[in-house]
Amino acid sequence: MQTTQTPGRLLTAMRAKNPLVQNITNFVAMNIAANVMLAAGASPAMVHTKEEAGEFARIASALTINIGTLSPDFLAGMKEAAKAAGEAGKPWVLDPVAHFATAYRRAAVADLMKLKPTIVRGNASEIIALAGSQSSGHGVDSGDPTEAAEGSAITLARQSGSIVAVTGEVDFVTDGQHSVRIMGGSALMPRITALGCSLTCLVGAFAAANPERPFEATAAALAMFAVAGEEAAISAAGPGSFLPLFLDRLATLSPETLDTKARIVSA
Repeated sequence: MQTTQTPGRLLTAMRAKNPLVQNITNFVAMNIAANVMLAAGASPAMVHTKEEAGEFARIASALTINIGTLSPDFLAGMKEAAKAAGEAGKPWVLDPVAHFATAYRRAAVADLMKLKPTIVRGNASEIIALAGSQSSGHGVDSGDPTEAAEGSAITLARQSGSIVAVTGEVDFVTDGQHSVRIMGGSALMPRITALGCSLTCLVGAFAAANPERPFEATAAALAMFAVAGEEAAISAAGPGSFLPLFLDRLATLSPETLDTKARIVSA
């Protein structure tokens, strides 16, 4: 990693700040995303309506936007919040869920990208398509491996000025100049709805506590997810028992253990 700050130190900073993070996420993800953030050490707020989203974004330490269950009302709130976060100098994270699936989603994400997200997190197919290439995605599922999206992620980071994170079996994070891969996690994680959406929210929490280090904050959040997932899987019998074990591991994971077990390598 291109930093003197280890993932454990960034985790310590996040827990010490207990940042208030505004999450405009989808209906499927709200509960699990809030629980993930509380377990990890952040304070979630699910504030999305246009009438207050912009005002709240100025109060929160960071904003995350996920277009999973997009609607005109949600989109109006997203735009108000992203604009306000940018004006207030607050980091914000965009999760462009299945943005290539319909014309409405494509237009929505194009408008949100114009508001300059600090970080973009998506699966391989979403990042490939967002960079302007042809992906193999269908619906919310990625039809492409992470490695197929690395070049697109670098291109997108250079074009947008955003940190770009591609998540999958192996995660990839780039600022367009420096890149890392993060290994770990569990094969059970894709079998539980909204864990990827929850990861976007956790990235927001790390960025909130470390706003001057969005690249390192993103990698640290992904590493925490990967280590907690790997450890939870040891005792899990399946997806049902994995989820509470995963929340427990997020809550009990120490900075020292994160530094010892995180597998982050330069790409």
